[in-house]
Amino acid sequence: MSNPADPLPSDPIALQAMLAAERAENERLRQIIKELQRHRFGRRAESLPVEQLLLGLEEAEQVEAERFAKEDTADPAKRDARARRRRANRGSLPAHLPRIEQVVDIPDKICPCCKGTLHVMGEDRSERLDIVPAQFRVLLTRRPKYACRSCEEVVVQAPAPASLVEGGIPTEATVAHVLVSKYADHLPLYRQSQIYARQGVNLDRSTLADWVGKAAFLLRPIHERLFERLKASDKLFADETTAPVLDPGRGRTKTGQLFAYARDDRPWGGIDPPGVAYLYAPDRKAEQPLQHLQGFVGILQVDGYAGYRALAERNAVSLAFCWAHVRRKFYDLAQSGPAPIATEALQRIAELYRIESEIRGRSPEERRTARQERSRPVIDALEPWLRGKLTLVSQKSKLAEAIRYPLARWAGLCRFLDDGRVEIDSNVVERSIRPIALNRKNALFAGSDGGGEHWATIATLIETAKLNGVDPYAYLADAITRIVAGHPQRQLDELLPWAYAPTPLKAVA
Repeated sequence: MSNPADPLPSDPIALQAMLAAERAENERLRQIIKELQRHRFGRRAESLPVEQLLLGLEEAEQVEAERFAKEDTADPAKRDARARRRRANRGSLPAHLPRIEQVVDIPDKICPCCKGTLHVMGEDRSERLDIVPAQFRVLLTRRPKYACRSCEEVVVQAPAPASLVEGGIPTEATVAHVLVSKYADHLPLYRQSQIYARQGVNLDRSTLADWVGKAAFLLRPIHERLFERLKASDKLFADETTAPVLDPGRGRTKTGQLFAYARDDRPWGGIDPPGVAYLYAPDRKAEQPLQHLQGFVGILQVDGYAGYRALAERNAVSLAFCWAHVRRKFYDLAQSGPAPIATEALQRIAELYRIESEIRGRSPEERRTARQERSRPVIDALEPWLRGKLTLVSQKSKLAEAIRYPLARWAGLCRFLDDGRVEIDSNVVERSIRPIALNRKNALFAGSDGGGEHWATIATLIETAKLNGVDPYAYLADAITRIVAGHPQRQLDELLPWAYAPTPLKAVA
């Protein structure tokens, strides 16, 4: 933008050119302001987040339940009808839950007619779900000592069982509960300490932190082995997010990074179990993914971050880019006001996603064939259309930036057309980033670089367990117990989350 103090040219053509440039710059700045306003005051996701949608549904359902309660009070017939529907639709409660029987009997077993004795002819049974708030209990370990009456110096005693916190009070299950509460349920340690104090158990935050640190050290070999298994795949997703870390020397936080590397072959029927590994790094430099992915050969699906390009230059890695990021840039423009070019771009990209939704779950060859027949014509028409529109808009505008973004990555954006194993976007790993963002929001920052590494280690195991339908608490309690008991390091594959097999629970009669 020119300096207002500069003299204006007298040539009309030069004035027109200057005016056109000023208008383009003005429009670009207006667009930036709209984006900042939307970032500050509007929702940031392209679509309504599921959590927000569920929150709205919860409120609506609560209001409806209140209305039903009023009707039930006024009309017993409606109350009985709704009760019958609940009994028919609620299903059965899990068989492994303990049953506490409650017998509701009549006070007098004398026949009101003949005064004879009544006998049982049957009964009605109903089950309701009851909850006992989380309770602490003390596991008392007794180790008797034995002596010989003939040999006075002989004393025999069973060795003390191994413990994660030697001389400490927690069982391995207690430590697992703390880990899951912090890294899966996003409860910082000081809040957990407050919850425990309400039940009369005083556990200082520093004590809980000591347990977490010991568990992270113990579980680190599993984290490393899991990442090795992921790198042995020929296709991964990668993303990264900020991890604020306390910087005591400067009295403030610094910005670390949590890199996420994920595998999920379920959309095309792959047999490898899904998993995600987080790695903490003090910065976002390109050296980090280079170091992390040493030895990886295959396709890496990423966003537009330039740090991954160094991997592609080694010829061992092919980059597949993300259409969701392309769509997001046009979406931002369309949301800010009338934008016919951005709106049409969204419509064309939506056609690609419609095709993807129809072929999800099919074999790689079927997906590739469908993409060649249906998606390639859309892609082939989109590129020249974008190039044509680019010549019609100011090169300094946000729309020009949105158009140049896919054009600069076109080969990687088209890679999914020729390989049915490749997804159209990197949403798999972005979903794995969301729990990290939630934890960051609640905990605000990690206490140190070491805390960032603990975060990465435990979050890796928890999120991979969740991807495989495994209860993170049961898995971590089992893994910690087995390692403390001396599980061989050479058999770490048995401790990976997807290898965990829960112990069957017997129903209580």
